[in-house]
Amino acid sequence: MKVPFSWLREYVSVSLSASEIAQRLTMAGVEANLTKATRQSWDKITVGQIMALEPHPNADRLQLATIDFGQGQSKVVCGATNVRIGDKVPFAQVGAELVDGHSGKPVRLKPAKIRGVASEGMACSEKELGISESHEGVLVLPADAPLGIPLADYLADAVLDLEVTPNRPDCLSILGVAREVAALTKQEMRLPSSSYEEAGPEIQKRVSVEIADPDLCRRYCASLTEGIKIGPSPAWMQQRLTASGMRPINNIVDITNYVMLEYGQPLHAFDFRKIGGARIVVRRARAGEKLTSLDGVDRELRPDMLVIADQSIPVAIAGVMGGADSEVTEVTTSVLLESANFNQVSIRRTSSGLKMRSEASMRFERGISPELTVPALWRATQLMLEIAGGTASKGMADVYPGKKEAKVIRLRTAYVMQLLGLEVSQEQIIDVLVSLGFQCVPAGSENTAVTIPYWRTDVSEPADLSEEVARILGYAAIPTTTLSSELPRQQVDTRLSFREQLRDLMVAAGFQEIITYSLTSQHKLTKAASAENAVHVANPLSTELEYLRTSLRPGLLTTLAANQKYEEGGIRLFEIGRVFLGRGSDLPDEREILGGVVSGPRGELSWFGEKGQSDFFDAKGAVESVLSRLGIEAEYEAGGEDKLRSGRVARVVVGQTTVGIIGEIHPRVAESFDLLPQSVALFELDIENLLSVAKEKQGYHPLSRFPRSVRDIAVLVDVQVPAKKMLGVVRSVPLVSQVSLFDLYSGRQVPVGKKSVAFRIAYQSDSHTLTEEELETTENEILDRLAKDVGAARRG
Repeated sequence: MKVPFSWLREYVSVSLSASEIAQRLTMAGVEANLTKATRQSWDKITVGQIMALEPHPNADRLQLATIDFGQGQSKVVCGATNVRIGDKVPFAQVGAELVDGHSGKPVRLKPAKIRGVASEGMACSEKELGISESHEGVLVLPADAPLGIPLADYLADAVLDLEVTPNRPDCLSILGVAREVAALTKQEMRLPSSSYEEAGPEIQKRVSVEIADPDLCRRYCASLTEGIKIGPSPAWMQQRLTASGMRPINNIVDITNYVMLEYGQPLHAFDFRKIGGARIVVRRARAGEKLTSLDGVDRELRPDMLVIADQSIPVAIAGVMGGADSEVTEVTTSVLLESANFNQVSIRRTSSGLKMRSEASMRFERGISPELTVPALWRATQLMLEIAGGTASKGMADVYPGKKEAKVIRLRTAYVMQLLGLEVSQEQIIDVLVSLGFQCVPAGSENTAVTIPYWRTDVSEPADLSEEVARILGYAAIPTTTLSSELPRQQVDTRLSFREQLRDLMVAAGFQEIITYSLTSQHKLTKAASAENAVHVANPLSTELEYLRTSLRPGLLTTLAANQKYEEGGIRLFEIGRVFLGRGSDLPDEREILGGVVSGPRGELSWFGEKGQSDFFDAKGAVESVLSRLGIEAEYEAGGEDKLRSGRVARVVVGQTTVGIIGEIHPRVAESFDLLPQSVALFELDIENLLSVAKEKQGYHPLSRFPRSVRDIAVLVDVQVPAKKMLGVVRSVPLVSQVSLFDLYSGRQVPVGKKSVAFRIAYQSDSHTLTEEELETTENEILDRLAKDVGAARRG
């Protein structure tokens, strides 16, 4: 909302500068920035004075004007007839940029010869300055305009540019801002005059108004003015509209825009002769109805849109834009002026659906009061009679099905002090609220009955009134104090802490976190996981965002494919997010999952040689690293899934609980996601299941003070015996501190159906150094257990 400072001062006496007012408004919760209002830079255009006027020797309709522009005098050819000797006018020197009076395009002023006489400059009209469309004569400035100063410094007005929050529609008006300034500066606010003579016939005899859908229109008012004359609006109005960011058009349209800015109430002017049957019906649009709006676009109307219709067809889209068929034109002589209040949700839906956001729709969307319609209509009708002439009908049409009583709130002084932490008296509270337009009636020494003014639609409870007191007294007046008691102890969110721990562990393992949409397509779900039990969105934005994901895989693989195009090295990505499993008519089962994907070279290229491509075992290593840091001992059991490569799939099991899966993506799945032809391994871990088996506190085991001994053993076993089972047997033997499988072989020198498995075993005691005899005994025990449990025999 742009508020010209000179316009604001018409309604409230202000001794402070524009910058000080902007600061006070900002500190009171209405953010204001200070700008200057000019349409152009107006470089090389100054205030000049006409010193002499002579007839052009070769043209009867032209004059030669001698203009003093402060730095000298210049003789120019002038065709305007409205200038006199001594007039102050805008003077453009050669090189100034102006608006061409005929084409409307920017032009650079050059020296010229007009009918044989040199002209070094120009006395400018409003159109040439870009102020308005008026080109009939030179803009004559007030007599007190300082000679020679830049025109931009003289005409430019300080403008308050407000960032109005959605709950304050009253500040989308000059009067609303004036009311704020008056309260902040302890000044009286002046309302503009809106009285006028009603010399025409009664309006009820000339036009009828009906609201067919009162749920979408709470009030509709109209006045009728006949015998008007269309023309340009006065310069003062055009300058104010221009400074407020609006383009002047003609006197009638400019008046509706002017009053909308002044009062915050949108208005619309109809050519009364074009209203069929002299009848206004506010109704929903009918199926198949169309309307050509003022911008010349044919609009398809839906039954949920509110329209203003005559006896047969729509003539305007309510609260959004008028129709071309009822537009005010140069030949209009009778104007029906509309001032109405429409349902804010309906206007928002209509303006968004038609992509027609406007100053009017913005105000309706924020919920202005229906009580605003009459004062704004009075003011607009008064200006119309003053500027465009004509005769106003007696009274106004006013249909008000949504009338409500003014809200009264009981406010306790003790409540205000408790809420604000500020010592404040009942008298101070009343003074503040009255200055903002609230009516206050004391009910004893502690209570006040406060009637909410119609323009403050945001105030509904005592806390709102307390906020008004704090705003006007100043938030700086609230004293700084210590807390009355200790802060409550922080309640640790176990899930949140666990998620953050998982993130840290994944980053430590070399992964980068990604965040993808919870919505995906059925096609991607089918390719990467399963679309079974997927929940369909009722109103999807597109087919790519149609289903809630049942797996993190689509997002991980899509992101991997996008990064493979730009990254030649290894890629490690992870995501922590929710998946949604449908449960029929019930709400979906939401599971929080940790998903990861690895692909590409294991390390950077170096002279040591390549380290190979990432595969299943890299993903398994990352999972093992995370679980070990969480104090979780997991087993990895062979599994199967059609989206993963056979033989490269393992279920992650802790006790009797399956907490996740690890596997390599099947080549056909990789191809469907446009992945490079290299192995891609992924894992998914259920965070809820992980949390249930994670150790809250891991036990501390001190390092042994005694040395350890390392020996290797190799055994022959049947090929179907899993290495995991053998490792479990070895670890169960006392004095074994660490064991790792380092060789697996089958082929020559190994019997058919057998395989050779080699382990490196570390032995260590916490109480003494192990002897050779103890090592031999322990090693024999390991071999005996392996022979008994898995049928292993020592390889000779």
